[in-house]
Amino acid sequence: MYYKVLTHYERVLKSESQRSSFAEIKEQTIKLIDSTTISLCLNMFDWAKFRTAKGGLKIHTCWDDNLQIPDLVNITPAKTHDRYGIGQLIFPKGTIVIEDRAYFDFTLMLHRIQAQNVFVTRIKTNTLYKTVQELDLPEKKDEDILKDEIIVLISNKAVEIGISEEHLRLVHVYKEDENKVIEIITNNLEWSARTIADLYKKRWDIELFFKAMKQNLQIKTFLGTSENAVKSQIYIALISYLLLELINRTIAKKIKSFTNLVEKIRICLVYYLSLDYVCNEIGNGAKKIRSEPKLEFSSDLFLG
Repeated sequence: MYYKVLTHYERVLKSESQRSSFAEIKEQTIKLIDSTTISLCLNMFDWAKFRTAKGGLKIHTCWDDNLQIPDLVNITPAKTHDRYGIGQLIFPKGTIVIEDRAYFDFTLMLHRIQAQNVFVTRIKTNTLYKTVQELDLPEKKDEDILKDEIIVLISNKAVEIGISEEHLRLVHVYKEDENKVIEIITNNLEWSARTIADLYKKRWDIELFFKAMKQNLQIKTFLGTSENAVKSQIYIALISYLLLELINRTIAKKIKSFTNLVEKIRICLVYYLSLDYVCNEIGNGAKKIRSEPKLEFSSDLFLG
């Protein structure tokens, strides 16, 4: 049902999305891939064994940047590695795939190169490579980009798989908020280092989606304990998210936070009100109470 609703409203969602654009990227599909883990009580959810005394599940998600909505979701026990959580990791020609270091895999990278996908991910710290060329950085701008280089992978495994013959790009970016340098690897040799760094930064969109789901929709406590009951509840939450996004993009005239919209719908759901009235007429949240003037007492009042 989730995928049917998504397909039905795909054109509307795409036309009303608040997608950020890149000057060097035009008409290309961008996919963000990641997963989030939800802890479960192993005594109640014995099918979701994670560690010795802990249970959990993972929601593996492929986020379509054009739609600003997940277009592929797979729910597995938490012990399933991210690399194997989603079966479809190769996409049509020209697709840009952005993901975290958990998906760094030589075979997958080579298959994407052959399919003419562009991948943007973080390189693992123990990866062996050789610098072929160090590219010039723009002067007096993009000072967070420390190095931009063309590399080849030289480990035995890379040679065995065949990806050692491919020239790749490695961009070193300083993250001031975390005081660390991250190394972003891609098979695109033409875009600017700024574009590559900003593409990887888009991973934050899927993190915000996970946060919105966990904080506002019912996916942390479950009504049933069977695997089917848990998956059904998560997909109900996904359908709710999709419908709320549809309301926010097509009916709400002012840009509102997802949390604020959920709060309004939850409170007004039992009343016979139109969505237009709920979204555009009802005020946002509680108002701050005006502070009352402080009463001053004279010490003479207590003398007698």
